[in-house]
Amino acid sequence: MPPAAETVRDEVDGEEGDGGARRGPGLRSVLPSVLPSFLRSGRRSGPSPRGPLAPAAAAPLAASLLTAALLCLATALSRTYPFGPVTRNIVDLGQQYLPFHAYWRALLLGETHGDAFLNWNSGFGSNFLGDIGTYLSSPFDLLVVLFPADRIELALYVVTAAKISAAGAAAALLLLRLRPGPWPVAAVLGTAYALSGWTLNYGATVPMWLDGLVAFPLLCLVGEWARTARRPVLGPLVVALAWIANFYTAYMATLGAAVFLAVRLLTAEESTTAGQQTAGQSVARQRIAGALRAARSVLIGIGLAAPLVVVVFLGTKVADPTPVTTFAPAAWTDLLARFLPATASVASPALFIGTPALALALTLPFNRAVAPRVRAGWTAAVVLVTLSLQWEPTHLLWHAGASPNGIPYRQTFVLSGLLLIAAWLSVAQGVPRPAALLAGGALLGALALAARGSVDIDDWTFPAFLAAAALALVAALLAREGVRRNAVSTAGRLLPALAVILFVVAQAGETVVTGKRIEEQQRSEVSWSPRTGPWHASAAREAARADAWPRYRTDPGEVPGGNDVLLVGGQGADYYSSLTADVTSSTLASLGFGYYAKGRHPVTLDNPVTDALFSIGTRLRSEPTEPVRQDARPRAEVTATTTPVPPLVTVRPREARAPRPGDSAFVRQELLLGASVYELPRDTRRTGRTLATRCPAGSAVWFWAPEYKGSATLAGAEAGGAAVDFEGKPPSVRAPMRALGTVPASGEVRIDLLPEAGIRLPSQPVGCLVRERLDSAVRQLTATGATRVSAGGHGVTAELPPGSTGVAVLAAPRISGWRCAAGDAEAVPARAYQGLVAVPLDGRATKVGCTFRPPGLRLGGAVGAAALLALAATVVLRRRSLRARP
Repeated sequence: MPPAAETVRDEVDGEEGDGGARRGPGLRSVLPSVLPSFLRSGRRSGPSPRGPLAPAAAAPLAASLLTAALLCLATALSRTYPFGPVTRNIVDLGQQYLPFHAYWRALLLGETHGDAFLNWNSGFGSNFLGDIGTYLSSPFDLLVVLFPADRIELALYVVTAAKISAAGAAAALLLLRLRPGPWPVAAVLGTAYALSGWTLNYGATVPMWLDGLVAFPLLCLVGEWARTARRPVLGPLVVALAWIANFYTAYMATLGAAVFLAVRLLTAEESTTAGQQTAGQSVARQRIAGALRAARSVLIGIGLAAPLVVVVFLGTKVADPTPVTTFAPAAWTDLLARFLPATASVASPALFIGTPALALALTLPFNRAVAPRVRAGWTAAVVLVTLSLQWEPTHLLWHAGASPNGIPYRQTFVLSGLLLIAAWLSVAQGVPRPAALLAGGALLGALALAARGSVDIDDWTFPAFLAAAALALVAALLAREGVRRNAVSTAGRLLPALAVILFVVAQAGETVVTGKRIEEQQRSEVSWSPRTGPWHASAAREAARADAWPRYRTDPGEVPGGNDVLLVGGQGADYYSSLTADVTSSTLASLGFGYYAKGRHPVTLDNPVTDALFSIGTRLRSEPTEPVRQDARPRAEVTATTTPVPPLVTVRPREARAPRPGDSAFVRQELLLGASVYELPRDTRRTGRTLATRCPAGSAVWFWAPEYKGSATLAGAEAGGAAVDFEGKPPSVRAPMRALGTVPASGEVRIDLLPEAGIRLPSQPVGCLVRERLDSAVRQLTATGATRVSAGGHGVTAELPPGSTGVAVLAAPRISGWRCAAGDAEAVPARAYQGLVAVPLDGRATKVGCTFRPPGLRLGGAVGAAALLALAATVVLRRRSLRARP
């Protein structure tokens, strides 16, 4: 028979019986008589001649639309943007992901100074390809170019909704691939997966993780194709896309798909899609062959993603290290509570999938209409994966060997997917029989009873749970009654349809309530950033007007949120990324800059010495005109101040003295500047909460206390007397040095401290800046520095005065990837001058050039090329196999 005439059997893999159990008509057999033809289930034989869509298309489409509708409804009910005035920018969503997407839009439209290799805006120069692979490599992120710059929040919400909707569609497609059944139920269960507690509590505010949510059902499909010897080319491409989109959650999804494949190999009757079982081939050999085909797809797919994945991996190796986290499993009461609606916590796994869906999953072990090996296999998988959440060795396996800071249960979307597969297998062939429903209901009741004392229980939890359970019970009774009556009477035809409607209402209503309450709880319990608005727009206009790159930098100062320069433009220190280089964080901290996120979020420092060191010629300063609120767009007056600074590339003598441990930030600034500009008192006295010393009259008093939390005030009317706040909270937060005022004519300096806790000060907390000395140092560096600087997307070229000797210093942290050359010499890895990029000079070169190439790009490219060859070989072998097929 020619391939076009083959009848392809939709595999149910021996799961239609239980070795002797008698089956009667179920929900699936009744629905076709009461629903339109395009709603009917059936085997994959192409579109129905009486309707526009086949189940394989209708279920994913319905799941995606229902998912999007419920997500938007939950957002609207919580009064959250874009359906309300309240910000949704909680924690890192506002400080990290939103600014990155704003910059990504600008980069794609050609509006940035940097390119895909280097981000000139952040951290005085950062590895942007690593950030692309961490935050922005999903195909969905390309949607940001469709929105104007001032609607980037809307763009990110659309990206988020699109990913979640795609996850629902992928899950519904997987369910129908596993077993034919009523596609409306598959669509609802797909929506339950997409809007699980993991999505509502974690994924919706960490949008790059959502690519793992999409990837899990797709990778399970890849496992199915490998098991049945189908689609050997498409499989690796799907794996590659998943790992490119977000390799972190793709890794977890791959582990979950391995669990899925293992269960399928052990529980399904082995028969290929072509229906040609090799003569004499044992079941064990078929299983091994299927596993090897899956491994081939995964290895080739990851290899294709290597050019990006290797760059990200090596970026993590040089990133600022976070403190080691010891995993502490959640209390079992709290774990059980997270199956219930309206619960939120970062300390316990988000396991909500909806009470109706959970009830169906709990009936599987008792549903004798399903083959025993299938019940045993999937029940064991769910139980073992649940236990793996709580055991440290498997916790580390799920998280690639490192317990994460923050949310410790990032893999729970996999368990949600497995639970919904169990629910589908139990209901696909008909409503479970009364014994299975009673047993599953008893388990559900026991779970709720055991969870009642959890701290995660919300006021809405049990009302929503009971309402959904009641509706689900009525739906089950109606469906069973429809089965009993079959299609003999009008009631027998309508009852199953009504049951499906109640099932949808129960699942959807509980999901909306859960989404609403989680958003409200998060806003009240975690840090947040306001919506972008007039303040950001004003800062962006001023930054664009003042921009003079690469002649000098423009620092936008502080605007609400984080990663300010990515939102409003300019080139500053502010930078928040998981890949913030250790050399960037440590160099800036040693110079008096502050940081958040344990060093991975350096912030701007409004200090004239560091402005000179990093060639910040224009600095923006903002004064809010109204309080910053969750339900309003902030406003501020933004002013720009331009001062003379040295060029981006300066020439220094060989280091007179290397920095030593214990040097204060004032000393480190002077060493890098090459001049003494501070008067550093030697006799600072501390009496209780007061510091007293002497400085030159008219000099500026700077206070450096990186671990201090409280306020400091320069006493005396002549000095100014305004309290200045410091937010030190080691190891998470390091306070930047701040100016307190001007030294009075008497030369006496008295600083009053008002700490919130104990006072922890460095040995040299006070420095008095003499402006005349700094001006002289700036003139000297300008005179000997580059006469002309030009910058490209990831490189800098500077022309130097003839006869320049010593070291040419580029005002950028010496992160891995910089290569430099003086004159016509070959480029070599750049030297470091107190943490900055440096090029030795011999007096003959009048030009220096430096370029940045992300570490791992060549290695990843080589691996990717090898994987591409393997994929090409797979294509050739596949074509030969198809030609040889009778």
